[in-house]
Amino acid sequence: MSKKVLITDTILRDAHQSHAATRMRTEQMLPVLSALDEVGYYSLEGWGGATYDSCMRFLNEDPWERLRILKKYLKKTPIQMLLRGQNLLGYRNYADDLVEKFVEKCFENGIGVIRVFDALNDPRNLEASMKAIKKYGAPVNGVCEAAISYTTSPVHTLEYFVKLAKTYEDMGADNICVKDMANLLLPFDAFDLVTALKKALRPETKVHLHTHNTTGTGDMVNLMAIKAGVDIVDTALSPLANGTSQPATEPLVATLKGTQYDTGIDLNKLIPIANHFKKVAQELEKEGSLNPKVRQVDVNTLIYQVPGGMLSNLMNQLKKAGKEEKLPEVLAEVPNVRRDCGYPPLVTPSSQIVGTQAVMNVVMGERYKMVTKETRDLFAGKYGTLPMPVNEEVAEKVLKGEKRITYRPADDLKPEYEALKKEVEEKGYYTQEEDVLSYALFPEVAENFFKWRKARGGVDADMAKSGVYPV
Repeated sequence: MSKKVLITDTILRDAHQSHAATRMRTEQMLPVLSALDEVGYYSLEGWGGATYDSCMRFLNEDPWERLRILKKYLKKTPIQMLLRGQNLLGYRNYADDLVEKFVEKCFENGIGVIRVFDALNDPRNLEASMKAIKKYGAPVNGVCEAAISYTTSPVHTLEYFVKLAKTYEDMGADNICVKDMANLLLPFDAFDLVTALKKALRPETKVHLHTHNTTGTGDMVNLMAIKAGVDIVDTALSPLANGTSQPATEPLVATLKGTQYDTGIDLNKLIPIANHFKKVAQELEKEGSLNPKVRQVDVNTLIYQVPGGMLSNLMNQLKKAGKEEKLPEVLAEVPNVRRDCGYPPLVTPSSQIVGTQAVMNVVMGERYKMVTKETRDLFAGKYGTLPMPVNEEVAEKVLKGEKRITYRPADDLKPEYEALKKEVEEKGYYTQEEDVLSYALFPEVAENFFKWRKARGGVDADMAKSGVYPV
């Protein structure tokens, strides 16, 4: 039977997050947005993840303005985003009222597909966001795509992932995504997992595979998943593909052409777009944002399980600290910290928590001599239920008597949107409701951005919504 494979291209988000620490600017996307819209993708991932923070922190851009600009040009193709459940796009849990408001504004500003996940695969941390996605996405045909954070450990079995997928489907997911952020899913395992998911899930529930090519197996993973009946796969246009990014789009389109899995995408439409992004990649490399090392195959990833975004950020951090030579030691320490923490999947924010702690353990010369607040919160259950029990000897050293919790962490949080709105207004930064959300997620970063914006005379709301990019 004919089984057309759908493609989500990550060139506008995860591709440059994985290769260039999310430094691509909106103006570098603009020239080819209309062309991208004509390709025939299932969706274009262009927002969420680390783009929100990076826009304000490094690029002096309003992330909401970027989204509105993307929507102006992407008239046919849904814009997809990555949302971290109760963490939204920040690094802590946010109150339910803030989660609902954030999701509402995502759809209002142009999002079409929200891929939502929890770093620990704790369904309780997806309750509020999934309810909001179903509520605010319905009027605009928004898609709720719940993602399984794929990893390997004694507890992460085929049965575990199928059960989790069924739970998400029962919670209202339209799609189930296998989020293989570190390229740990091997080809034959991908075949088995997709086969099991397609058998267990309802026929109308799409299975979407997201992998990287860090270990060099990404193309084979996609092909085996396609043979097993996967509905959608993530790829990236070749200039920012492979290595820590996704497998390249063009080779897969060419491979499937004329087969029962033909994507229907014309390779000739991709070539000029890819040529544009070759220039962008060169610009990012010249700026120092893109390190050529992230394009290399590294089978050691199967051991230390570091995803692409985490690896590029670790390399940038060590470079700034003048400690690049410590990278092998840090990577070797990552699985040790992960085991101590109860085997959390390494994806934001758990990847940052584990990675930072590994760096501190190596640099300090003594394990857990210095501990971050986030590491303490992870051990204390404030991020959710860990897949396996923690190392109690380490937990005693980390927590120092602090009480652990077993209930949904967000249950401790009182509504916070209105208080934050008042605070932003009193500081003179309020121009739109979205400003409150930026301030809620990244207070210091947002405030610095607001000051910069104010010094430039502000951003006219009508101009921003029209999609005119202020150079």
